[in-house]
Amino acid sequence: MQAVVHRAYGAPGVLQVERIHEPSIGATQMLVRVHASPVTQGDRRMRSADFPGISWLPGRLMSGLLRPRHAVPGTAFAGRVVAVGANVEGFEVGQDVFGLGMHGAHAEFLAVESDSAVAPMPEGLTYAQAAAVPYGALTAWTFLKGLAPVDKGQRVLVVGGTGGVGRWVVQMARQMGAVVTAVCRAERASLARELGAHHTVDYTTTDFASQGVLYDMVFDTTGVIAFEHAQQALRPKGRFVSLHINARLISQALWTSFWGGQRVIIGVSGGDRESLEGIGALIERGALRPVVEQTYRLEEIAQAHERVEAGQTLGSVVVTVPVLS
Repeated sequence: MQAVVHRAYGAPGVLQVERIHEPSIGATQMLVRVHASPVTQGDRRMRSADFPGISWLPGRLMSGLLRPRHAVPGTAFAGRVVAVGANVEGFEVGQDVFGLGMHGAHAEFLAVESDSAVAPMPEGLTYAQAAAVPYGALTAWTFLKGLAPVDKGQRVLVVGGTGGVGRWVVQMARQMGAVVTAVCRAERASLARELGAHHTVDYTTTDFASQGVLYDMVFDTTGVIAFEHAQQALRPKGRFVSLHINARLISQALWTSFWGGQRVIIGVSGGDRESLEGIGALIERGALRPVVEQTYRLEEIAQAHERVEAGQTLGSVVVTVPVLS
């Protein structure tokens, strides 16, 4: 099969398309013919070993200390089941699925554990649209449905409201009944409003903390906001949620969990079949939708990474995987 391979960390040019062996599957696995897979910020970090702060060592230990432990990158995917193991339940050959794994999705075929974060593909989506869902949607779901749930009528400010995770936070918070403000560039304000934001703030001209509006939650998807800054815009019992973890945020999360008042909430996003099915149901109802900016062919994987690395994308960057074997 054809697959993207990288044997060293570095710039997008380390990614090459090669012919390798098709993966075999065990009794609890299924073989998915991948039709589309996004290039996410997570994929970019894994390619370049860009693990900031205290996450450098854990990141390297997970991905490979000196070189990538897994040659084939790619995490999220959408495709069709072509084989199932003897003990697989709930999936069948010919079924369209989407999901999120650790590696291997930038290839024609992917071996997937049937009890992992994989679910039937939502009706009405293309493969590219479905592939754009799991990475950001599961992260938003983990926080808003578990670590930092939102109540109807609460005010939620989303920093990076049109980014890969922010687009889903805006939509889910709105769907949960919150009054949502998206922080983004002025040229992205229309997209934020289309996704459900009631208000927008252009961070290039306006500091959200100086507007005199108090929020129940400031959700920072970018890692650029300090808790001390967010406090100025939080209610007395408001929450500052960050997707990025560093030593200072860890200490602040522990401290504020004991003393009450304004809190820092951090965590590691995960995902499972039940969560993906819940997200899929909301997509089928029209409550959530993916945004795809551009698609690239598998052999254009370096260009896709360059686009993501340049930043300011207006949607997901997705690699399509034609049948080449």
